[in-house]
Amino acid sequence: MIEPCTPGDYPELIEVWERSVRETHHFLTEDYIQYLRPLILQNYFDAVRLFCIRSASGKISAFLGLSDDKVEMLFVDPVARGKGIGKQLMQYAIEEHKISKVDVNEQNEQAVGFYRKLGFHVVHRQAVDSLGKPYPILEMELKPVG
Repeated sequence: MIEPCTPGDYPELIEVWERSVRETHHFLTEDYIQYLRPLILQNYFDAVRLFCIRSASGKISAFLGLSDDKVEMLFVDPVARGKGIGKQLMQYAIEEHKISKVDVNEQNEQAVGFYRKLGFHVVHRQAVDSLGKPYPILEMELKPVG
């Protein structure tokens, strides 16, 4: 079941974020991960609408952050990867919140492939991330139906 997150969930969300990033973003340096962590925890979580899926034991398995018509963050705990949770969150975002855009690190090839399978295509490439670091970003949009 997908449910909204609250600020009380932030400590658990940041742990899921870090485990996910370490599993999938091998191109990021340790210094950059440590730089991003407080920014996400103190700023970015509050800038989006957060939704999560919990395991049977009540722990957060994955979460999604939305703003307007865009997915700003999607992170799945490595122990929950490959079980369709990311796809479930994306379908929820598309169907219930009418999102049609996502930005993804170009070097995160698994994520690029994941979004392509869901019908997204690249519309623009930025040579640097939003903080000006050399991690190219692909802006992707859902292909129109029909």
